Amino acid sequence: MKRKLLLLSFILVFTGAFAQENLLEKNKWSLDKAQNWYASQEWITGANFNPSTAINQLEMWQESTFDIETIDRELGYAESIGFNTMRVYLHSLAYKADPEGFKKRIDTYLGIADKHGIKTIFVFFDDVWGKSPKTGKQPEPIPGTHNSGWVQDPGDPASKEEKNFPTLEIYIKDILKTLANDKRVLMWDLYNEPGNSGKLTTSMPLLQSVFEWARAINPSQPLTVGLWRWDFQELNTFQAQNSDILTYHQYEGPEEHQLTINMLKTHGRPMICTEYMARTNNSRFSNILPILKEENIGAINWGLVAGKSNTKYAWNTPIKDGGEPDEWFHEVFRKDGSPYRQDEVELIKKLNDSKSDTSNNEKE
Repeated sequence: MKRKLLLLSFILVFTGAFAQENLLEKNKWSLDKAQNWYASQEWITGANFNPSTAINQLEMWQESTFDIETIDRELGYAESIGFNTMRVYLHSLAYKADPEGFKKRIDTYLGIADKHGIKTIFVFFDDVWGKSPKTGKQPEPIPGTHNSGWVQDPGDPASKEEKNFPTLEIYIKDILKTLANDKRVLMWDLYNEPGNSGKLTTSMPLLQSVFEWARAINPSQPLTVGLWRWDFQELNTFQAQNSDILTYHQYEGPEEHQLTINMLKTHGRPMICTEYMARTNNSRFSNILPILKEENIGAINWGLVAGKSNTKYAWNTPIKDGGEPDEWFHEVFRKDGSPYRQDEVELIKKLNDSKSDTSNNEKE
């Protein structure tokens, strides 16, 4: 009897694993589908967007601090330079606290973005910065400190504890079902920088699960998880094998960026760089954006408007009095809409104004 029970247990586990693998493979986009989808888009350019009045994802999305006026104004700045895509982080705790209200606020945001001709890449989970997210009033920024209040989702150790997965599955599937055919959503970025903050491969179970949950819904939009740390072989392999469109982060200069592009081209899938532009790392609009345009790779820089996230300050180099850095790390605009650098916005506008000349449709 004991042997029979062990055999049955093995069969059930094996069958379940096979079904999950089959689902991941069955609903993954073919190369042709991915290439046809990408060919139907304008050249994808934009920024990672968090309104200047929000220190983190929770302050953006909670009802008491959801700032429609600022979102509208700042997406107008993006529209003015030809940006057509924003990458925006959600947060599972905002959903857990108020599922219907959260979904209504997402719809409101999408309506504002659509008015400005902007589509959205939504991000679900995140392994970066604060380990203990909490709903309610968020902390004030630490002067001169990069992303002092940004929080992980679902957090650490929360992301490693599989007892949390059923609740997270409900969240992911509800949002995906709600927006599965919404043309205002360009793509789903299921997990930002898995393995960051020292988590390494402990992020693999949640990474695998979120792909399985998303493939079960099978939305009309592509799924992705961006590559970001090139020595994370196990995570990178899974991310690349399961993404419909390849996305990646690269904050180094043009030579290193081109090497990354050349490496990822071997997969044969369309590409979007979903994080770049860190001026003091020599990742600039002037030397990276023309490469991405020439290579027909989507370009989503970090940061739009300087604000409570403090990402005009560089990583790990705080200015304790909160004074102006010698050179901004991220961001394009000041709060009043004036550009940090006029030459940069002129370049962005020039490349975006000419995108119809080298559109994906015309390249087909």
